[in-house]
Amino acid sequence: MRQLDEKSMSNLEKRIPELAEGAVKQAYCKALTSGRPVVEAINGQLVESRPDGTTRVLKSLPTPTPVAPEQRRMRIKR
Repeated sequence: MRQLDEKSMSNLEKRIPELAEGAVKQAYCKALTSGRPVVEAINGQLVESRPDGTTRVLKSLPTPTPVAPEQRRMRIKR
């Protein structure tokens, strides 16, 4: 097996978001074509999309908490 140098590894890592986006789209379509609903977050709401094209709002989502890259956040248990 061929070993990757740092430059090759970096180039492959840069493609991860693109590959992930494609995988998510494929899973979304596969679920709908198999007759199953899909739940996704759209404009601050949790929405169920059905294969017949209908949608239903399940609930409103809380506003996102902005986090800078490499910033650590701790969740306090209540």
